[in-house]
Amino acid sequence: MAVENVLNREAASLSQKETERERDRFHLLLKMTNAMVSQLDLREVLQAVSACLREIVPQEYASLILYDEVNQLFRLHALDFPDNPGLLFEGFAGSDAATPATLALRTRRPVVINDLEELQRYGHQVIRMLIERGFQSLCCLPLVAHDRAMGCLNLASRQEQAFPESDVEFLTQVAGQIALAVANALAYQEITQLRNKLTEEKLYLEEEIRADRGFEEIIGDSNALTQVLKQVKIVAPTDSTVLIQGETGTGKELIARAIHRLSGRQERTFVKLNCAAIPSGLLESELFGHERGAFTGAISQKVGRFELADKGTIFLDEVGDIPLELQSKLLRVLQEQEFERLGSTKTIRVNVRLVAATNRDLKSLVEKKEFRSDLYYRLNVFPITMPALRDRREDIPILVRYFTQRHAVRMHKNIHTIPAKTLDVLSHYDWPGNIRELENLVERSVILTQGTALQVPLGELQLDKRASATAAETLQESEREYILRTLREVRWVIGGSGGAAARLGLKRTTLTSKMKRLGIARHLG
Repeated sequence: MAVENVLNREAASLSQKETERERDRFHLLLKMTNAMVSQLDLREVLQAVSACLREIVPQEYASLILYDEVNQLFRLHALDFPDNPGLLFEGFAGSDAATPATLALRTRRPVVINDLEELQRYGHQVIRMLIERGFQSLCCLPLVAHDRAMGCLNLASRQEQAFPESDVEFLTQVAGQIALAVANALAYQEITQLRNKLTEEKLYLEEEIRADRGFEEIIGDSNALTQVLKQVKIVAPTDSTVLIQGETGTGKELIARAIHRLSGRQERTFVKLNCAAIPSGLLESELFGHERGAFTGAISQKVGRFELADKGTIFLDEVGDIPLELQSKLLRVLQEQEFERLGSTKTIRVNVRLVAATNRDLKSLVEKKEFRSDLYYRLNVFPITMPALRDRREDIPILVRYFTQRHAVRMHKNIHTIPAKTLDVLSHYDWPGNIRELENLVERSVILTQGTALQVPLGELQLDKRASATAAETLQESEREYILRTLREVRWVIGGSGGAAARLGLKRTTLTSKMKRLGIARHLG
């Protein structure tokens, strides 16, 4: 009877110890799961798990390897090996030859080696290194999640019989949790890579759009344009309102975009609105937005341009065409940085920089009571005047070459030369439509051109009699100056692909005879 009581007590004690052991393991598994849930870095996942596992099993080595199906390699993604002699490192890749890890991955079952003799059967370099460092036991646990075997968790110990069957059952549960954490981490990495790729593609497309619009190409080196660009560099870093004045087609929007890109707001939105292109009755809605039912036809809420430009830049082109009754609301936005949508009493605050442009004389409009003086002074904080093309004639040949190349590439045409006489006539034309008119003419010329020399329909230009007479009288002198300038640019190299003859669209012999006729020699340059 006494013996039976002793056995019962021992059984009860063992049962209690087993219960406590299971409870400890449950708490440890919960602890590891909580540690892994918040981690998306595989290194952090392994370190959190490895530290916890040391409370249960005598392991001094832990590694997380994933299988690279494309290259058929195992790649070490995370390592916890305090005595690492430096032979192993994260990113280390090894073949998928017969190893315990390979077997575990293929069978999707743990592979346990608990004695040195069995471990020595494997000739893999990592196992040889572990043996040399005194390790005698190895446990490879497959990582399987969503029915996909991704890799293995490898544990090693310097003790024999370090991984009994009861511990392996628990470690299998741990591997299941790690597999989910690894799957989440890999998904996060993939999403991050895709997001980065999309960001890069977005930036690339934005640069393409900028290049397509000439955003990066403010063409010309005339003194008039240089002065404008100096002003842009001065005012761009500030948040001051800029008023760009100039004739139609002079490139006011291009300058506005340059101001935005050189400002601290360059990462934010650039919103533009042509005030002359919107009917006066709809302009307020375009600027400030409206609520549903604010007026007939307002079937949904609309966000205005000022709200879209919050923390960015808004460009109001043809600001001189804003009706008087709306100018007071625009003034309030500039002064207070707040407004209400049409049909709403809720005040919306914004942080917007305004760049305005006009081809009208605002000062004369103020005198005629057609434009508010207070708004004019608020807009005219930093005025920039764009020169007309006739005031920067030295830029015309450069612009013609640029537009010719741009449209020729787009139309897949090989246009290499532009006749000197053509450039001379274009340079003497007054261009009432400025750069826009010039580009339109060049584009049409590229369409018409059949050979390699640009064919410009000069008859379409409405040259007045005085301009025509001046062009005829000064043609020879202009030709001489143009040839001289080209020769200086190429350092008096006449022949070759980069020589003056090629630039002028002439044969070398033709250029040489022209130089003799016009009295051009190097000592004269």
